[in-house]
Amino acid sequence: MFNMLKEFTAFIKQNDLITANDKVLLTISGGIDSVVMAELFSRAGFDFAIAHCNFSLRGDESDAEALFVKDLAIKKYKKNFFTKRFDTALYSKQNKLSIQEAARNLRYEWFEEIMSKHGFDYIATAHHRDDQIETFFINLLRGTGISGLTGISIKQNHIIRPLLFAKRDEIVDFANKAKIPFRTDSSNASNKYLRNKIRHKLIPLLESLNPQFSDTITNSIFNLKNTETIYRKYLEQISPVEKTEAGQIVISIKNLLKLIPLPHFLFEYISQYGFNITDCYDICKSLSAISGKQFFSKTHCLLIDREKILIEPLNPTYVNEVYIIEEETKSLEYPIKLKISTIHNSNNNLNSGKNTAMIDFDKVKFPLILRKWGKGDYFCPLGMKSRKKLSDFFIDNKISRFEKSKIWLLCSQKKIVWIVGYRLDERFKVEPRTNLIYKIVSLE
Repeated sequence: MFNMLKEFTAFIKQNDLITANDKVLLTISGGIDSVVMAELFSRAGFDFAIAHCNFSLRGDESDAEALFVKDLAIKKYKKNFFTKRFDTALYSKQNKLSIQEAARNLRYEWFEEIMSKHGFDYIATAHHRDDQIETFFINLLRGTGISGLTGISIKQNHIIRPLLFAKRDEIVDFANKAKIPFRTDSSNASNKYLRNKIRHKLIPLLESLNPQFSDTITNSIFNLKNTETIYRKYLEQISPVEKTEAGQIVISIKNLLKLIPLPHFLFEYISQYGFNITDCYDICKSLSAISGKQFFSKTHCLLIDREKILIEPLNPTYVNEVYIIEEETKSLEYPIKLKISTIHNSNNNLNSGKNTAMIDFDKVKFPLILRKWGKGDYFCPLGMKSRKKLSDFFIDNKISRFEKSKIWLLCSQKKIVWIVGYRLDERFKVEPRTNLIYKIVSLE
């Protein structure tokens, strides 16, 4: 005989979801699944609080659900209660998202905020076995790789799904026998959404063809999950991907080209940065072209740079920003860290590394300017008498477009004094007759 509480605690232990000392935030909608989850947490004696989102999508019905969950948390379980009302429709419109995507983004962002502020160890959602099967078919119909066919993760970082062991019928049976009150979301009866169509039409048809369909597909999902584990280990072993200390992602083109089918291997390595399979086909076509081509996802920029692919988060580049350094300035924290001092010339070795600039104090005019480079910029590299375009200097030194975007120029009036961290200008170097030295150290 199926014992819900026994199966619940066994599932938690078997999958190492939480311990008796963990503090868990339960996401409770008021529907039967989440209410049963709260009851099981209470009967098992775990430490929890309850959070409820009011998405303002069903008028009075949404407000009634919020009141119901509040009473559940405070009156029945005597637990801390968190609630928030969202204008989901407006957020959806402003961000060009579906209502479902908008609601998901809003709730998880808020849950993370509560977790961080109040010291919860985990966030628990009430997804169950039927949700797992529905998600499998949603991903299959939309098109997916092996990850999409493995359904919903039992544990993903600090988000846990402790009801994935149970079927919907088992949850309903437990609620009825235990006389647990719950709210019914009227939108669940509508076939407007793909998930509901799968729930109300596709799955009953499949069950008529195979009465053991639920067990069969669940076992298949489990097998696919294990297959993915093997697959991921193989991908790691042959990975051409490296991470620099600065967090930049570097992919060796030479090593990448050894992998067949190339676009699909590339997708597995860069999809986490927002690039889709179509992007990967386009990127692969560009690998033999002239370097410098860029591709953008919503969160990252990818650059094909000679023998490497470089990926970085999309960050402000400060292209039009200018920063002033006065004569009395002794340090700078933003946009880069600089330590500044004035010392007397002792005619010792003055050029001590690329991160230090020794400048003849009398040759500069204050205030100095810190800015980004632009088209047409030139300087006289230390040790040379002729001037050189910065674009040529970058090419000669194999400085990528990503690196160029991070470079700052220290300027006196309209003249470049120092390409910070790279090269001093010959016109501002310290000479034997120099009296005071203006010393700048880059701490980046």
